[in-house]
Amino acid sequence: MAETYNGYLTKNFSYPEMIKSSTADRLGISNDATREHVINLVNVCNFILQPVRNEFGPIRINSGYRSPALNSKVGGSKTSQHCNGEAADFESSRISNPDLAEWIAKYLDFDQLILEFYDGVNPNSGWVHCSYKKDGTNRGITLTALRVKGKTTYKKGLLR
Repeated sequence: MAETYNGYLTKNFSYPEMIKSSTADRLGISNDATREHVINLVNVCNFILQPVRNEFGPIRINSGYRSPALNSKVGGSKTSQHCNGEAADFESSRISNPDLAEWIAKYLDFDQLILEFYDGVNPNSGWVHCSYKKDGTNRGITLTALRVKGKTTYKKGLLR
């Protein structure tokens, strides 16, 4: 089903947008989601992305679903929620990434919210990662991902 589905998951987010990957295209890796992953993507779109879009206008999806093969090629965590269709990386041109993350933390239900690679200077540096679980086990974890000596380090909370 998902392989041929090209419709919208919510009012403003389409299936092709949520599986698009220039890395997958360049390397010839399939990034089609299973039916279960599409259901998870619908939930991410309904409970995270669409409310953000409604509040701040268009947002840019940097990464949605990632097949395990694609996740490996981009250096993603082996336990990445992207592989389950439960997460998206995104940003807005209308609000800074730290402010966007803080708004999500205040108003939305989520599993993990990570302000990734914000440099503390440029408000548009980095991006926001947010995940959502449909089974009601959302943990509400907030983290900041930083590069320290070439390695990714996670700190509790949303740090500016």
